[in-house]
Amino acid sequence: MKRTVISSYSTRKALIRFFQYLVLIIATILIFVPIVILLFGSLKTTGQMYSEPYTIPNPPHWDNIISIITSPTFWNLMKNSIFVTIITTTGAVMISAMVSFVLARLRFRGKNFVFNLFTIGMMFPINVAILPVYLVLIQLDKLGFNLVDSLTGVIMVQIAFQLSGNIMILSSFFTSVPTEIQDSAYIDGCSNFDFFWRIMLPLVKPALAAVASLIIIASWNDLLVPLIVLNSNELWTLPLGTMQFQGQWSQDLALISAFVTLSAIPTVIFYFFAEKQIVSGITAGSVKG
Repeated sequence: MKRTVISSYSTRKALIRFFQYLVLIIATILIFVPIVILLFGSLKTTGQMYSEPYTIPNPPHWDNIISIITSPTFWNLMKNSIFVTIITTTGAVMISAMVSFVLARLRFRGKNFVFNLFTIGMMFPINVAILPVYLVLIQLDKLGFNLVDSLTGVIMVQIAFQLSGNIMILSSFFTSVPTEIQDSAYIDGCSNFDFFWRIMLPLVKPALAAVASLIIIASWNDLLVPLIVLNSNELWTLPLGTMQFQGQWSQDLALISAFVTLSAIPTVIFYFFAEKQIVSGITAGSVKG
């Protein structure tokens, strides 16, 4: 009887593991096959893409890659995306950290109301709120702020929509810091800002790195905000430029593949370097004192 139970348990465990690996294999195929086709397509001619979409390019056709790399338009798009991403990430991380510290460690009237406001903000995705935001930008333009058709407008909108979720993440980390550390700091003469800047930020550094990584990826890949805010070609970011490029060269699939591949390379490289920070920062859940 005991052997039967053990055998049944082992069989069930093996079946569960088999289906887990099966799901992982299917997911991997669904994710990577389009990427491989895109990469191979960037090294083929359009005719080869139609006739041999799944084959390794032999020999590689480098003309598409070279034409994109030598295009000033591509590097202007890259420059705009880098600028927007750096400023958005810096601003969103700084504001999120300061607000999270106040909500997690300080007491003041209306604290729960403010916290609930940021929670409600997570319920309205940018797709739903982009039209009211654009109307606000137009009204601010009339006051002389010049945010429409401006990278500053894109940055401000991206920062605003990054705050709610990141404040929720960082608040849990700030809350997990033992109160004894705060009491000791205040006894030693630290002000609230000194405690935040010198003690709290180093303690929650993994969470800050994770939040910054998520913001970088979201900002770099954002298409909707630049599409709504920007009009001038010289201000376009890479996602917006890629969409326009696809419309302009819709018949040349190989050239489009080369453009999309080169546009995705910075994100892929960044993710490989930031993967550990993202996973460890989000899953850590607490800070040990």
